[in-house]
Amino acid sequence: MTTPPNDPSPPTPEPHDAASVSVWLLAEGRHAPDAESLVEDFCRRLNAMGVPLARCVLVLQLLHPQIRSMVYRWRRNGEALETITAPHGSEHSDAYLSSPFAALIEEGAVGMRYPLERMAAPWPYPVLGELRAEGATDYAAMAVLFAGGRRNAISFVTERAGGFSTEDLALLDALLPALGAVLETLALRRLAATVLDTYVGRKTGALILSGDIRRGTGANVRAVLWYCDLRGFTALADRLPREELIALLNGYFESMGDAVERHGGEILKFIGDAMLAIFPFGEEGDETATALRALDAAADALATMAVQNAERAAWGQPTLRCGIALHVGEVMYGNIGSTERLDFTVIGPAVNLVSRIEGLCGRLERTVLTSADFATLVAPGGRHWLDSIGDHPVKGLSGTVAVYELRL
Repeated sequence: MTTPPNDPSPPTPEPHDAASVSVWLLAEGRHAPDAESLVEDFCRRLNAMGVPLARCVLVLQLLHPQIRSMVYRWRRNGEALETITAPHGSEHSDAYLSSPFAALIEEGAVGMRYPLERMAAPWPYPVLGELRAEGATDYAAMAVLFAGGRRNAISFVTERAGGFSTEDLALLDALLPALGAVLETLALRRLAATVLDTYVGRKTGALILSGDIRRGTGANVRAVLWYCDLRGFTALADRLPREELIALLNGYFESMGDAVERHGGEILKFIGDAMLAIFPFGEEGDETATALRALDAAADALATMAVQNAERAAWGQPTLRCGIALHVGEVMYGNIGSTERLDFTVIGPAVNLVSRIEGLCGRLERTVLTSADFATLVAPGGRHWLDSIGDHPVKGLSGTVAVYELRL
């Protein structure tokens, strides 16, 4: 009988039996939920085979917009596996450049071994002296290669007198191909989720990964719709350098988007300097709570923008103004597009109306406007107050629309 990857009592393999661990890695290890679980199970299995492993560190490079690599640190003493996120730019830090991992990942080294109990200062790498002071007797580090040459690294430390045996090191080296193949599978799985979360949103990404990728699939969703747009962006785009314009847009979308996601909304798309998002209704009766979360998000976004504007003004840079519209309605949420290019989005009259209401923000010189349907969900005297500002014509509709303003 095989043992699941997270079973607390893996069967004891034969000493230095690389084949059995490779089979486990390829047959069961690849089903581990994440790299953390795989590293923990892998190290425990090495101990069960008689490898005197006291510590293990894996540096796994990622394709991620914010993260350069993940570092996993395992210790035999029972402490929980430590996971460290290394952001982009960390590869230029002194701590990284003076480590064996820089030599393995950046400089193309294949492997290295330092019998610490037979060495003394000066140490080739500072970490070796630190490990020796903590009782380590031997250190080995090896490159873990992915297809296409992408490099990662793993290190092994023992505290046994005499260090690792020749059989120990041969076993570790023999396991690297299988370990690398499984880690690459887990990294690709994480990359797929990251790309989808980043470009289509977490909830939509989960739908796509679950197999909902056919054109025309979708569902009717009742939700609060959010649409925001910058005021005067065209003039800014004409006179600002490209880099400054992109930085300005990123700051604006950060203030809007982060607030929406903090309060349970999901960004659907960025359209130039505009953003469309939804706050789906869940259990029946929570519509007022959802509408209030959308108003909280608007207030938070504008507070963040005010701080950004103060900083920009202090540096003599242009400040930003925006309009935010909130509406409630039923939309079709699904997979729409051509045969080769699809988009998960929402369509329906409610989407058109929320964008038209946002257009009134500029015309009426208001910052946050809502529809009457939205306003009816928010009880007067709550933590936000909406004032009626009358009925107004909007583009594309023959009649007028009643709108309300958030009192800031």
